[in-house]
Amino acid sequence: MLLAIDTATRYASLALYDESGVVAEWSWRSENNHSAEVLSAIDTLLGQQGLYPSDLVAVAVAKGPGSFTGLRIGMSVAKGLCLALDIPIIAIPTLDITTYAVGDPGGPVYAVLEAGRGRICVARYHFEQGLPVQEGDIELVSEKEWSPRDEEPLLVAGEVSAELAERLLAQEEAEIAISSLAGSLRRAGYLAELAWEVFQNKRWDDLDTLSPIYAHYPSPGTSA
Repeated sequence: MLLAIDTATRYASLALYDESGVVAEWSWRSENNHSAEVLSAIDTLLGQQGLYPSDLVAVAVAKGPGSFTGLRIGMSVAKGLCLALDIPIIAIPTLDITTYAVGDPGGPVYAVLEAGRGRICVARYHFEQGLPVQEGDIELVSEKEWSPRDEEPLLVAGEVSAELAERLLAQEEAEIAISSLAGSLRRAGYLAELAWEVFQNKRWDDLDTLSPIYAHYPSPGTSA
């Protein structure tokens, strides 16, 4: 059984996954209280299925971008379990999870993540063989100023505020669709599904060197 942990933002999500697919899943709005909730939630999720930590074969974790505290907690819990159980750890970029969840719309997808202080993290994706492929770098930008530059039809998914959605949909020069709030919820079931393929191909991460991805504004004189 693979355990997936996503605490990258104020939402938290856990899932159990095996060759049959998602076995159990739990997503909730944590309000940055991950440290007090995640371990007990994992215990509850395992207990509900009659499982023990020793039944786990791997742990998947959202590796960022995201909040510093959220990512640190998720990564610490995942690493602790993997070290204690001597099982692989698999890290998946947070915006990959967001994009994979909405599926291939036949055009570009912009995945959005709240970054606090009026900022968002954004990355552009396309799909190849059913999997999201990131194009270029992750941008950390002002939510009030960001707008896709594409002229072709595109989909924006993820943590899109009502204000941002209203502004994007009002742009007459671009054909933009916004994923629904429920469809944009970053669920650990999708993280687990992406990680399961990695696990099957034995391409897991190095437990000692793995660290979260944080997004920062570029320093003067450097590119974003």
